[in-house]
Amino acid sequence: MTALTLSTAAAPGLRADAIVIGLAKGTKGPVVAPGAETVDEAYDGKLAGVLETLGASGAEGEVTKLPAPAGFKAPLVLAVGLGPRPEKDADHEAEALRRAAGVAARALAGAKKAAFALPLADADAAAAVGEGALLGAYSFDAYKSNGKDAEAGGAKAPLAEVVLLGGKPRDKEYKAAVERAAAVCEELNRARDLVNTPPNDLDPAAFAALAQEAAKEHGLKVQVLDEKALAKGGYGGILGVGSGSASAPRLVKLSYTSAKAKKHLALVGKGITYDSGGISLKPAGHNETMKCDMSGAAAVFAAVVAAARLGLEVNLTGWLALAENMPSGSATRPGDVLRMFSGKTVEVLNTDAEGRLVLADALWAASLEKPDAIVDVATLTGAMVLALGNRTFGVMANDDAFRSAVSEAAEEAGEEAWPMPLPEHLRKGMDSPVADIANMGERMGGGLVAGLFLREFVADGITWAHLDIAGPAFNEQGPFGYTPKGGTGSAVRTLVRLAERAASGDLG
Repeated sequence: MTALTLSTAAAPGLRADAIVIGLAKGTKGPVVAPGAETVDEAYDGKLAGVLETLGASGAEGEVTKLPAPAGFKAPLVLAVGLGPRPEKDADHEAEALRRAAGVAARALAGAKKAAFALPLADADAAAAVGEGALLGAYSFDAYKSNGKDAEAGGAKAPLAEVVLLGGKPRDKEYKAAVERAAAVCEELNRARDLVNTPPNDLDPAAFAALAQEAAKEHGLKVQVLDEKALAKGGYGGILGVGSGSASAPRLVKLSYTSAKAKKHLALVGKGITYDSGGISLKPAGHNETMKCDMSGAAAVFAAVVAAARLGLEVNLTGWLALAENMPSGSATRPGDVLRMFSGKTVEVLNTDAEGRLVLADALWAASLEKPDAIVDVATLTGAMVLALGNRTFGVMANDDAFRSAVSEAAEEAGEEAWPMPLPEHLRKGMDSPVADIANMGERMGGGLVAGLFLREFVADGITWAHLDIAGPAFNEQGPFGYTPKGGTGSAVRTLVRLAERAASGDLG
């Protein structure tokens, strides 16, 4: 786990493996960013020119290394590109800092300590740099036989310690911002670990056990419904999806309460620990990454624990709908009708549209507690990936103001989200001749159809939003910014920010 601290020390006198500085892309060449003044002075004010000679331009994600000047206790200076000179938009500037810090942290894998002399104009900037460094330093090596021994063929150990130069350790605002960044990033990285864990080691029961351990550690209440309790309670959606697997499903309720809370926010996460598609088997080439289909539950789990660690003045309930979707003689078949926890019946036309079935039961369970709002998070549809790509999640809601609030929370947190509609004319496509609703509708607009299906299982009068994170939840390409290959922890920061807004009484 990477440590994060603030320091007022000057760069030349700090013992570290590297000093990280920012380089912006100016109109006439690279520009050394604020925070690196003492480093620039050591190069007689010509650091930008030296870096340009080495090929640096200040472009986003660019890394340039050079020996530290004489007299520095660190042997290396690492310049990381910030992109075009930051605009006055605070969120844009914060995200540029996050990405740059993440790139630097990845470039320094194997180092023990690095001092980040990036722009720290205020506490928010310090938090952004800290978040980027902690998220960029992440690695998942639990299953590498050579561990973190690079020479033996394993991965380099992540950067062990990050020191933010120019910070104000005695300033309560700076200290709180950095402590928040550390807590949120540690839990987000926990979510990444869960997503990256192979499904043979993370079935529904194992996931539920981890939730119980975290509840004990952080003073949360936890309730786990096993297959017997689910059957007794009539949770037909979760049982139907899990019926084909030797690993029985679970519904986990994880609760954080505050004596000063004025709002209650419920979070519901899709937790398909492996998705084969069931009887409607996925085609070749689509199964290999399906361990990530529990990313929504991982995000909810991490957000609730983060809220507890931060002591937010809000009541937060996380619902983890956990099942493994497998084909077998006992699996749900296309054409079967399931009676859901709400009492509604669903004709299953495609067993690979299973996420909405487990979410439906959990949404109704959450509704019975009458929270001020419900947000569900799910890797739900390939259609959303086609619509928004691999880095942006869609936001749907039954209330326009709440949809805007969730989208704003995502922007404030540095996550890419886009508001999406719920067109009423698409609802008719899910009409069933034998049940109240079918789990499939029109093919075009499939992500919106899924949102409309979920809306059917939110009780009247309850504000609700749906986050389809199918695109950004799992990165199959190379790492970028502070985002690693594999599980990303998508939506965790948005959920925490939304919980903070709820604590302040602002839910849109």
